Amino acid sequence: MLILAVDTTTPSGSVAILDGTRLVAEIAVESASTHSSRLLASINLLLGALHLGIMDIEGFAVAPGPGSFTGIRIGLSTVKSFVFASGKPVAPISSLQALAWKLRDSQARLVCPMLDAKKGEIYAALYEIEGGRMNERIAQGAYSPGDFLTMLPAHRNILFIGNGAELYRAKIQHHLKDKARFSTRSCFIAYEVGRLGGELLTAKKGVSSAQLEPLYFRISQAEEKH
Repeated sequence: MLILAVDTTTPSGSVAILDGTRLVAEIAVESASTHSSRLLASINLLLGALHLGIMDIEGFAVAPGPGSFTGIRIGLSTVKSFVFASGKPVAPISSLQALAWKLRDSQARLVCPMLDAKKGEIYAALYEIEGGRMNERIAQGAYSPGDFLTMLPAHRNILFIGNGAELYRAKIQHHLKDKARFSTRSCFIAYEVGRLGGELLTAKKGVSSAQLEPLYFRISQAEEKH
């Protein structure tokens, strides 16, 4: 199955094309510029390099959040248009889940993806890797860093990943001491979104464009003002 996977939830945006579980092509760019200026260009470049049209794609995968509200809207609207036009299914995969899955082959048992949610908050979760499977131990959500850190098991090693982990690195180290570990892997996750999305698509658990919704854990600034 040819899958087009998209992540625009953070400045570390990426697009990938997978053939089953195999990565065929990928563009990953970290930039402060909006994804609207580069997402379609990246998709067209990948398709053109592989001599494919959008109708050759058999399924889509996208990170619907959590992350930047603007980035999420750009990614979802783009993928929604492809899904609607092609009639092919799409699999939504949480950016936190994809970040954690990136570390599935590490020696760590506990993995904590953490994204900067602005306003002094983080999007975070805690996963335990057991037998190649990820089990959610602390639910995904928006937290204050201090409150979230008190929920973590202080007696176990935890591997952190994400721009939130880098932003609050000193606070994490102060709280967990030598139990805190920090991944050196990149935060580009289109491939991981595609891999996890492919599992859902293969199991016939994809959704339609009308069913594709953003994953927010709090209201946007615009909604707050309204």
